[in-house]
Amino acid sequence: MEHQLEELPQKAKEKQSENKRFFNKLKKKPPKNLDYVMQELHEDEFERTDCLTCANCCKTTGPLFTNADIERIAKHFRQKPSDFIARYLRLDEENDYVLQQVPCTFLGSDNYCSIYDVRPKACKEFPHTNRKKFHQISNLTLKNVAICPAAFNIVEEMKKKILF
Repeated sequence: MEHQLEELPQKAKEKQSENKRFFNKLKKKPPKNLDYVMQELHEDEFERTDCLTCANCCKTTGPLFTNADIERIAKHFRQKPSDFIARYLRLDEENDYVLQQVPCTFLGSDNYCSIYDVRPKACKEFPHTNRKKFHQISNLTLKNVAICPAAFNIVEEMKKKILF
């Protein structure tokens, strides 16, 4: 897995212009069955992919924390939301709450998340490849293929299935 993760940013960079063209076409005329195809590709990939062998998303990026996330996680820690924010979060340039640092504070050395049951919505949904109206999040997907081997594989399979 480590070798695959080392190669991933370069492989994603090599495919970037091809992927941009593909997503631009997809935005202009998304196939009627796109959500179904994406759900199937997502499920197939995650039958083969064990996130616990990777956790690159947790090691290299941080999720956005919604107010609902903050409330839920603070409650889990029996803290006031303001105390949780002060200890773990900061406002980014877009005024969104994000982690103060990466890798994620809640990621263990075994790649398990210590707040998995109450984790942020962005973490639950990552890499967002089974999301409805998938064609609307192409910019996010282009970033995620450089972080997540599963997202990379899903996009490559998608290009074959949708005949790019």
